[in-house]
Amino acid sequence: MSIVKTNKLTSKDLVTVGIYTAIYFVSMIVVGFLAFIPVFIPLMAILVPILGGIPFMLFLSKTEKFGMITLLSAINGILMFVMGMGIYVAITGLVFGLLADLVVKSGHYESSKKALLGYCVFSLWLFGNFIPFYIGREAQIAMLAEGYGQEYANALNTVMPINMAPVLFVACVVFALVGGVIGKAACKKHFERAGII
Repeated sequence: MSIVKTNKLTSKDLVTVGIYTAIYFVSMIVVGFLAFIPVFIPLMAILVPILGGIPFMLFLSKTEKFGMITLLSAINGILMFVMGMGIYVAITGLVFGLLADLVVKSGHYESSKKALLGYCVFSLWLFGNFIPFYIGREAQIAMLAEGYGQEYANALNTVMPINMAPVLFVACVVFALVGGVIGKAACKKHFERAGII
């Protein structure tokens, strides 16, 4: 009797997504606590992709179906939206998660190069957290002043100038590459077991 392999997500796949979403999100929240110091907000574009490399690559060693990466990214975006980071992060979570899914699928879930590229694309979901500083900036700064004080808002206004947007976008990719390489090295045995070369 042969086992028929399905391309549909099963309850086991959804549990895997849930577990790795929690692991990835916790690593991001650890970095997020540093955001009480304004200078650490732009540094999230560096720290989160680096720290997220290991859990994401481990997740990929258990991913064989389209949609799992999209769910991981979209859920993280929704969680950040619920935490007050604005609607843009929910949108980037869905868009870049879907694009990352397509990249990894194009390597048939067996290409370590596509896995690394997929992580770089996936990490761009994080940029949605920064968009309110560039679209509706005055409202964002006013909201921060109300919630955290004028000194905090002024400091953020200084460390997040308009011309910082492309730098943050590129940083998400560059440091995802670093985090992905670290993650691949740390998960080498899991990659070999999963047949990812």
